[in-house]
Amino acid sequence: MSKITEVVEAIALPIVERENMELVDVEFVKEGPDWFLRVYIDKPGGVDLDDCVNINEQLSEKLNDSDPIEQAYYLDVSSPGAERPLKKPTDFERAIGKNVYIKTFAPIEGAKEFEGILTEYDGETAIVETRIKTRKKAISLPVDKIAQARLAVTFS
Repeated sequence: MSKITEVVEAIALPIVERENMELVDVEFVKEGPDWFLRVYIDKPGGVDLDDCVNINEQLSEKLNDSDPIEQAYYLDVSSPGAERPLKKPTDFERAIGKNVYIKTFAPIEGAKEFEGILTEYDGETAIVETRIKTRKKAISLPVDKIAQARLAVTFS
């Protein structure tokens, strides 16, 4: 499936950039009997329904022309939401000072899941300040050990 997402990303990127937006992520997933091609876009201040419809129409036309996906699927263009994924270095850089959730491939300091404030990111390591009961602890997470990362909404 990664080949499909790479092809779709190459088709979507110029469309999204021409509209002064950011291509956040592309997913191609099967849910039940149906396939979904999800394209996440964003811009400063957030995207609205008109932005999503505009990109959907342009992308749909390009995908129909090149037809890179054999099976039937639903195209969904939307905002990445409040818990936006962190995939690119720029995503991590923008998330410094924000609450994040990070899951690693293997345990680090006895855990595979970390939630806290991303305090530093240098391209090789992300440092997350977590709370363990009443104490704060900074944990260094090598980027190549990160399986999933996203912003994490907190309610206080």
